Amino acid sequence: MHRWPYVILFVALGCASGVSPSAPSSPAREKPASPPAAPTETDEYTRYELLAPETAQFAIFYEVTAIAPGATVFFNPIRKGSVASNERVTDQMTGERLRFEQVSEEEARRSGLADAELDTDYIRIHLPRAVPSDGGQVRLLIEKTYKDAKSYFQQGEDIVFSRSLSIRRNSVVLPTGYELVACNVPSQVLSGPDGRIRISFMNPGPGEAPLELRARRIAR
Repeated sequence: MHRWPYVILFVALGCASGVSPSAPSSPAREKPASPPAAPTETDEYTRYELLAPETAQFAIFYEVTAIAPGATVFFNPIRKGSVASNERVTDQMTGERLRFEQVSEEEARRSGLADAELDTDYIRIHLPRAVPSDGGQVRLLIEKTYKDAKSYFQQGEDIVFSRSLSIRRNSVVLPTGYELVACNVPSQVLSGPDGRIRISFMNPGPGEAPLELRARRIAR
């Protein structure tokens, strides 16, 4: 007889919870994965021409094809730590010089580049025609000069070009009178018509290629 109050209290607490001890818990719903962003460019190639070593400057010639259907602008980032100058953009089909302006990350997002990187400036290029929606494209040549003493500098008798490159096809042209003495990636080394040495290579990996090459003035 003395156990009844405790039994009744146990049952009351069980009912107050509103959950049956044997009721299975409902499985958590998984959040559907976001579809990958559609590519906006393809067929990239970059040529770096090293200028006089004391300037810490190199010219960039970047060929790229805009492929986002309906796009009327194209964005090219200015790498952090580099000071850009002498920008120029050309329509490869017609040779027409295209209008562009340098914009902040915030302005790039507002005008169409949803995944613009924080604290990064961009060259916003006005395409000569909208990219056709039936698989068409607009081929561009973007030229600019970077000053970046962390990427291009002198070290003793050598000049050093050390830079992570995400583009798959690249080449580096040495200043006149210099020869290659070391390179950390398999490359093709050729002498151009003007006597300058060109180092060409492909980046087969999924990430950036940490290129480092060294050159030295040719002894006369």
